[in-house]
This record gives sequence, structure tokens and C-alpha cells, in this order.
Amino acid sequence: MGPMDRRSLGTAAEARAISALEQAGYRIVERNVRLRVGELDAVAWDGDVLVFVEVRSRADTRFGGAGQAVGLAKQRQVARCAEAYLGRSGGALRPRGVRFDVVAITGAEVVILRDAFRAS
Repeated sequence: MGPMDRRSLGTAAEARAISALEQAGYRIVERNVRLRVGELDAVAWDGDVLVFVEVRSRADTRFGGAGQAVGLAKQRQVARCAEAYLGRSGGALRPRGVRFDVVAITGAEVVILRDAFRAS
């Protein structure tokens, strides 16, 4: 699979993830947020909690489900991005809390894993 195919599959997976989040009541703030330390797939409000969302997609479970694809290094990177995102707001964002969710897409199944990991 070429890079263009992979990119278009990723874009389609992110669109499915955003749709699932909105159906679950999340209010999307931003998508594909580029920061100097990395990129956040999505930032959303779930009530008064600010949620940083990582989207993972796999065609099947042959090598584990999509939710298992967020290893410790990726968790740390997402946490660093979240910290940079909050810092960038200059205190304008005042969430009651923050959370890290993963939207795991495996084949046709889309699952929102709430509080999938904690910033360490």
C-alpha cells in the first residue's frame, strides 16, 4: 500500500471517528491540530471535560485490535501535545478536567475507549 492510499485510509478513519464522537455527544473543537511537539487527531469537549483524542485504525485483528496500537511512547507524545495545546491557549481554556480517549476502528467496528490512558 502506497503512502497516498494510507493517507486516504487515515482520513476516512478520522472522519468515521469524528462522526462516532459527535453521535456520542462530544463537541469537536479542532481536528488534526499541529503543534511543535506533534499532532493531535482531535480535541473535543465531553461536558466540561476537555478530551484529547487519538484515532487508531486496523483492517482486522490479526496483529491485535486498533486500541492496542497506542503504546507507551505514543501515549507520552499525545500527553506532551495536550500540554502544549493547553499552554497555547494562554489560560483561556478552563476545563474541569482533561482526558485521553482513543477511537479504535477495526474493520467496520468503531469503539470509543474513554479514559484510555493517563498522562504520566
